Amino acid sequence: MATATLNATPRADVGKGAARKLRASLRIPGVVYGHHREATPLAIDGRELEKLLGSIAPGTTVVELHLGGRMAKTLIREIQRHPFKRQVLHIDFQELVAGEKITVNVPILLTGTAAGVKDGGTVEEVMREVSIEVDPANIPSHFEIDISALGINDSVHVSDIKVPEGVELLEDLEATVAVVAPPRVEEEPVAPAEGAVEAAPEPELIRKTKDEEEGGEGE
Repeated sequence: MATATLNATPRADVGKGAARKLRASLRIPGVVYGHHREATPLAIDGRELEKLLGSIAPGTTVVELHLGGRMAKTLIREIQRHPFKRQVLHIDFQELVAGEKITVNVPILLTGTAAGVKDGGTVEEVMREVSIEVDPANIPSHFEIDISALGINDSVHVSDIKVPEGVELLEDLEATVAVVAPPRVEEEPVAPAEGAVEAAPEPELIRKTKDEEEGGEGE
């Protein structure tokens, strides 16, 4: 289980106006909730937060949040970012308690080079993470699957993931994680045979209507 620490301060002012003022002072608004506690608004130093997020996997790292003289083990549940500037606008923490299982998404790491790649195949990743239920103290940072033996059209599935005791996979065990696709063959355009003459279009057949035919005959 990966862990990290972060300092925060409680805040009384809430709302969009208060949040804008916080961000203007290079602090980020957030909230911590969970384990039968009321949601507590908080503020975090923006530079400290960005440094933390750049060094951890937020979805699987337990963050020891120091808030108002108290430490709570938490998991980052949501990060809201500006759509263009990518700066953090708001962050949510869930307080964790040992023994109370939680649901998290854990990344899948493919290791080795598939044998089919040497034959021109391409490894296509269908799933990049899986959902599990686990005690917070046992959250894995990732799962590894060795794909070295995979040939063309071979695949690995969720059932191939080796999970430690106490971890429950919440995905379909038959779901495909990765497959080695065969090389793509591009069809070359067929050139016309030498001396071949392009067929001339057939002449349009003009048929007379019944009235025209009758009008053309003598009375």
